[in-house]
This record gives sequence, structure tokens and C-alpha cells, in this order.
Amino acid sequence: MNVRRSAAALAASAVLCAGAAPAALAAPSPSAPAAPVIPSGLFGKKDPTYDGVWRQSFALLAQQTAGVKPAKEAVAWLAGQQCANGGFASFRADASAACDDKTMYDTNATSMAVQALKALGGQDAAVKKGVDWLKSVQNEDGGWAFVPGTPSEGSSTSLVISALAAAGEKPAEVKSKAGKSAYEGLLAFQLGCAAEPAADRGAFGYQPADGKLAANADATAAAVLAGLGQGSVVAPAATDTPAAALACPATDAADPAAAAQGAAGHLAETLKKDGHLTAVTPGADQPTADTGNTADAVIALAAAGHKQSAAGALEWLKANSAQWSKDSPAALGTLVLVAHATGTDPKSFGGTDLVTALNATGPASQTGDAAASKSGKPEKGEKDEKDESDTDSNANVWWIVGAGLAAGMGIGVLLSGRRKKNQL
Repeated sequence: MNVRRSAAALAASAVLCAGAAPAALAAPSPSAPAAPVIPSGLFGKKDPTYDGVWRQSFALLAQQTAGVKPAKEAVAWLAGQQCANGGFASFRADASAACDDKTMYDTNATSMAVQALKALGGQDAAVKKGVDWLKSVQNEDGGWAFVPGTPSEGSSTSLVISALAAAGEKPAEVKSKAGKSAYEGLLAFQLGCAAEPAADRGAFGYQPADGKLAANADATAAAVLAGLGQGSVVAPAATDTPAAALACPATDAADPAAAAQGAAGHLAETLKKDGHLTAVTPGADQPTADTGNTADAVIALAAAGHKQSAAGALEWLKANSAQWSKDSPAALGTLVLVAHATGTDPKSFGGTDLVTALNATGPASQTGDAAASKSGKPEKGEKDEKDESDTDSNANVWWIVGAGLAAGMGIGVLLSGRRKKNQL
């Protein structure tokens, strides 16, 4: 979640500020940046510029899933970030000011906000407006981009489809002005039976580079949920079957569920190597553990009915995710969703009480007892809270923007390192 948030924001910056970024890189301000102002009701203590709505949505969604009744002010903050047309920006410091043609709308933030508001209940009007806005910015190829009006990519297309499904829409019936369905847009990003190397078959790509798609872990995990018509909250499966590779030759290349199973097979096979996913981060010589995408892969495999195929990665997360998720609402929220999808106790996840940790990053839940909220022990009939923090400083943001501009399609590499910010 975190790398997607930062990389997607960086992609937007690269699209809209390509001329300004090099100057910012060449002549950084000598003065120390001002400390970010954290709005009341927002989860996390770091600068929310690039991930405020994203982390809030994950925190509230995870709280709701864990049985915690979120603080009214936290829900009000998220709902208040919505623009009149239904879309969300990554963060609006002054939500009282009307959105205009300078507002940088964010399909990823909107998708997660729609899921969170739908799960919370009582937000039907906001959910409908969000869904209508997402439909309005669908590209002609049936897909979506992080920044409306730019080329579609696999990760954002998957996120939007999951949001539509969670809101009760039928993605196959959501069509662009050119008549392309959301699933047609999604399946265009799958590496099929002709892909080389053969190990990449079934995976999904972010965007083609030089006309060729490359396997991308973030897009692949997100596409599994989208192809299955599921949102981020996955109920534990009643049955468990081994994940299988993409069937070749494909019996029905237009079947999103079959595509999702093929993607799940790719994830399961990739996890076998190290027990977790890896990524090469900017400046690193060797791949490092990709905690965020590993968490997404576990959720995806659970959604596809392959709990045993995710078992090793789940155990790895229990032992190795503490530093990645520390004080991060989105990361902690993701792990709560991992626990939910696999039937694991979120209050005893590798020795960590994820619910207590999440609650500590935001406003006290509606138990009316801050101490109870922090203890992770809700009163009878009440629930806990969650939270996530921002992860990239502005300096890091511009550094990666520069790298993205220099590398062109390198933003897909950043996303494969994990959409959820700097916490690999």
C-alpha cells in the first residue's frame, strides 16, 4: 500500500510537473521544511500530502473489519475530503475550499475511500458520488490511470474495479464511451501464454515499456482481487486448493476469474523462492524484501481460495513486518486485512496486537474511553481503531520523481517495490 501511494503520487507529479522537478532537484531549498500540520481526525503523524485519504481509508476499513467503531471525527474527515463531483484528491489541506480545475484528482485514493465509506455504512450518497466519478474518468480502453486523462495502468485499473465491486457494481457492465468494459481494460495487462520468460505467464503488468509488459507484483496482487470481483476485505475461504499456473492454451482468455487464478498461480510460484516477494529499490545493488506486496499477495491468494499457498508468506509476515508497519496506519491496516483474510487473530500477529497498534495512530474510537482504545480491549459491543502514517519525506518524493522522469517507465518498477510507500 505504501509504495503504491508514493509511487503513484510521484507518477502524478512527473506527469504534471515534469518541467519543475529538475529545478527542484538541482536547487533544493536550504531551509528545513516546515513540520506538517496533521488535521484533527486523521490517522498518522507524518505529512499527509501524498497519502492522507489513502491511509485514512485503510485505517477505517481495517478498524471496521476488526470490529472497532471508528471515531466520528475520523469518518467525518474522510467524508469531508470528497469533492463535490465525487472524486478525491490524495489530500486537501483545506477541505472547505471548493475543488477546481487545479485539483489533482486521485483514482487510487477515491477507490479506497469508496471501499471504506461503503464498509462503514451510512454513507450511501458519498459512495454513489465516488462511484459515478470513477465511471466518468474511465479511459476509452476500459481501464483507469492514477491521474485521470493519462494512459491506463494495471494497478489503478484493478483498484477501481475492486472499489466498484465492493460498492455493488458489476464491473463487466461498466463500459467506456468506446464500449470497452472494465474487465477488458484489466485483461489487457495480463502476460498471457506467449509471455517470455514462461515464469511471468499469468502475471499482470503496470504499463508497457517499449511496447512490452513486465510482470509487476503490485499490479498482479491487485488484479487477483479485481478479477474475482472482490474488494480489499476478504473473508476466509471455506475451502483450500493449491494455486495453479495460468492454463495454456487458455480456454477463455476473456474470463476475469480465470485470469485472476492465473495471476494467483504466478504469485504462489514467486513466493516459493524466498518465502516472500522482493524488489530492487532505487540505489540498491541487491533485491530487498518487499513486505507490502507480500502482504497483498497473501490477501490475493486467500481470496482465490489458496490459503495453503500463502501459508509460508503469512508466517514470514508475522516474523518480519513489525518494522515495516511501525506507526503506519496503511501498513497496519493492510496487516489487519491479511489477518482477516487468513483467519488469523489480528491481536496476536507474530506477537503483535495489530489492532492496538493501529488504534494508537489515530483518534480514540467510539468506546468513549481513550484508555480502552489504546489497550486494544473494547468495551462490550464496541470495537477498536486503526491507523497508518505517511512514509516519504518531501525530499524523498522529489528524489524519486527525478528518478522516475529519468527512467521513463521506471515508475512501474517503483510500484513493483510496493505501492505502500517507503516501507519495504
